[in-house]
Amino acid sequence: MTASSAVIRRGTIFSIVLGLVFLAAWQWGPGLLGIPSFIIPPLSAVWHEFWRMVAVNGLMFHTGITAAEVIAGFLLGSLLGACFGYLLGMSPTAEFALSPYILGLQIAPKVAFAPLFILWMGFTVYPKILVAILIVFFPVLVNVLSAVRTVDPDLINLARAFKATRAQIFWKIEFPASLPPLFAGLRIGSTLAVVGVVVGELVGGNTGLGYLLAFGEGQANTPMVFVTILMLTVVGGIAYLAVVLLENRVLHYLPERAVTGF
Repeated sequence: MTASSAVIRRGTIFSIVLGLVFLAAWQWGPGLLGIPSFIIPPLSAVWHEFWRMVAVNGLMFHTGITAAEVIAGFLLGSLLGACFGYLLGMSPTAEFALSPYILGLQIAPKVAFAPLFILWMGFTVYPKILVAILIVFFPVLVNVLSAVRTVDPDLINLARAFKATRAQIFWKIEFPASLPPLFAGLRIGSTLAVVGVVVGELVGGNTGLGYLLAFGEGQANTPMVFVTILMLTVVGGIAYLAVVLLENRVLHYLPERAVTGF
């Protein structure tokens, strides 16, 4: 057994044990501490509420709606962030001209845009996707821009000495160098996309997990709120895992620890 396999095995065992301890504490801890079930419901109550929501509230349907919005917002936000990152990184003039406006857009609270988008587009999926795009956009842009900025200038000068075109410099030097930071931004964006979609669904919507979250809050149904939060965690976790798997496939030439670590 290699050292890497031993580390993975020990980490997996520790993670499983920690998860079992957490679940046991969730089931019996609130009762032992005298915490009412309407504040922290035991795991069994949340489990029963999960199956009730599947049968009565269409939990899987709402989860699918939220997941589709997360995917759309993440892909579009990542694409726009990467494109603008490469543009600003390769053109100091464009960076100087556009940076104040991009920074202003980032500073403005994203929650404040959700009601505006709903006024413009109504109670459709588009406001939720737009909020997700805004939240995902900036981390990807910053990572790509920083990566392009920090490319070794000696490599670029060497390529120019060999008569390389601007496109060749980008595809052979700048783009490969930017991939690790790009995927770091995508990891962040995959989780932030869930936040953006939920914000949009909470502000206005009649579908999605954000809607169920608001509905459970209005009914003072704490187990329903817990179930919705867990489903949102699952959606975000799957999105993050997809990015990690793609990163492992694309950056297979990097050391394993650098690729698979958080």
